[in-house]
Amino acid sequence: MAAPPDDPPAAVTPRASFADTLAVYFKRRVLIIFLLGFSGGLPIVLVGSTLQAWMKLDGIDIKIIGLATAVALPYNLKVFWSPLVDATDVPVLTRLLGRRRGWLLASQAFLMATIVCLGLCDPAVSVPLVMTGAVLVATASATQDIVIDAFRVESLSESEQAAGMASYVAAYRIGSLVAGAGALLLVAALEARGFAGSAAWTACYVVMAALVLVGVIGTLLAKEPESSAAVAAGHGRPAAQSALRRALRSAIDSFKDFLSRDLAVGALVFVVLFKLADALAFALLTPFVLDIGFSLTQVATIRNGIGFAAALIGGFVGGFIARALPLSTSLWIGQNLPLLAVTTSIESFSDAVGTVIFVAYLSALCRNPLYTATQFALLTALAALGRNVFSLGTGYVEHATGWPWYFVVCVLSGLPGLALLAWLQRHGHFERLMQEQT
Repeated sequence: MAAPPDDPPAAVTPRASFADTLAVYFKRRVLIIFLLGFSGGLPIVLVGSTLQAWMKLDGIDIKIIGLATAVALPYNLKVFWSPLVDATDVPVLTRLLGRRRGWLLASQAFLMATIVCLGLCDPAVSVPLVMTGAVLVATASATQDIVIDAFRVESLSESEQAAGMASYVAAYRIGSLVAGAGALLLVAALEARGFAGSAAWTACYVVMAALVLVGVIGTLLAKEPESSAAVAAGHGRPAAQSALRRALRSAIDSFKDFLSRDLAVGALVFVVLFKLADALAFALLTPFVLDIGFSLTQVATIRNGIGFAAALIGGFVGGFIARALPLSTSLWIGQNLPLLAVTTSIESFSDAVGTVIFVAYLSALCRNPLYTATQFALLTALAALGRNVFSLGTGYVEHATGWPWYFVVCVLSGLPGLALLAWLQRHGHFERLMQEQT
């Protein structure tokens, strides 16, 4: 009897050429994510380092400035209203634009209004009023983030995800630069032209609010993700539950869906710890640079130069790494803690690489279109604990230790995250995650 023929060789997916890898960045869907990333990066700096600079120059105590990081808590609490984004529609806008785009436009309009309101406040007159305005901005910004994250995951194909993440992070950095260095330069220029301090800051925040229109343009040019049609049809059925009950059911089901994963709790703790060192180091960066003698213009110039260029390059390098290497290997490359205390430019580069790869990891954990917004909001809220909660006491830590030991503490805080990364890798967490995607 003749021997049976050999099994046909398994198909091998050809590796994308360098030109193809670059071409994906110019696809319409990826460019839309770039525009949305810009408006996503603006507000977090306006309630962070830019607001810290305003308070510092108005003579507010460093301990109060450290506590003021609490205004960013909506970025952590957004998980509690993210089910509304998954389960409810925005009147009129959802019918005109679609499920995700309707929420995008609503959150962007809210964001522009709150930034203007914050600019009308003055730390020298009332710190509590400024904090209230900043909380409103953070709430609007967190809502926009919920929708952008869900829209990005749902609208991009698997081959576009890495480029989309790199483009989003790069645009986010540009938006942060404009709201940070750009805002400080604008204030300095306005003051040089005779504007009073408070008037210069008000004008600055009004300009920042207008720049959110970049994201609005992205929303209007975008196409609704295909998965939205099926979900929206469920919302419109006569027998469907009320919007509030749908939101509650969506929250419960999304958490049950996530917790059904193997090593889910370990993954959640890892999300909290991975970027902790960066969060603590950045918490008081602006007051630190001003405290050691740099002027407002010099701070803006430094951020506008080597540090920003390194971060921008690092973001795209992170995209290439996420596309070319396994996820667990990529995460090790992106978190280079010993370099944290060396120079701002190296730290900015490694932080940008790590951010893109970390977002790739979060995206891999959120693949169910029914719960994308809720699950991604949960993960990013946990990731922001270091920046918005653990950083609350940074002013007191610096006051007790001084700047050198403060940054040593920041570096040491990153070690538990690296240990947990090794533990998850040893238990096959990332291999199973990749199997689920394929």
